[in-house]
Amino acid sequence: MLNQPTLVLNRSWVAISTTSVRTALSLVYRDVARVIQPETYETHDLASWADLAVPDGGPCIRTVRLAIPVPEIILLTGHNHMPRRSVPFSRRNLYRRDGNRCQFCGRRLPTCELSIDHVVPRSRGGRTTWDNCVLACVACNVRKGSQLPREAGMALLRPATRPKWSPCLTVTVSRRRASWEKFVSEQYWNVALEED
Repeated sequence: MLNQPTLVLNRSWVAISTTSVRTALSLVYRDVARVIQPETYETHDLASWADLAVPDGGPCIRTVRLAIPVPEIILLTGHNHMPRRSVPFSRRNLYRRDGNRCQFCGRRLPTCELSIDHVVPRSRGGRTTWDNCVLACVACNVRKGSQLPREAGMALLRPATRPKWSPCLTVTVSRRRASWEKFVSEQYWNVALEED
């Protein structure tokens, strides 16, 4: 129970990350955060949160004398920074952006059968950036070689661009809580569901 996710909001009530229930309770105990009751938007310190009754069958943390409801959302009391909005360029994020699909022939392949291709080859001054890197199967990568796609008679399925998803709120559907949808827009939940 203590490792379940809790949504973290900054002082302006903007979702900035997730943390574990254990860390959330620690932040509330240290008076750095308050627990939000999702139904009423009331905020609670640890004492008033522990006084609330646990809903029937609801998740709770049991101590010798108390049953404390599991906090689903916390509000930081002093932190008002916004999360970083750009996705860092990495191999994992590039595979996620392109959906394990060769950007020349369109075949979806296992990670081990794909490589990173520079649209403008490095030998011609191409840089390793979101706008210049795509996934390619081995056959397409060999065929393109150190040429530009048009020189090799090839075309990209879609242009190489920086992803639009938020790097801080990527949560698998199985770990997401229904109460979070009041604080996070649908665009965060639908990132992995892009149509091909």
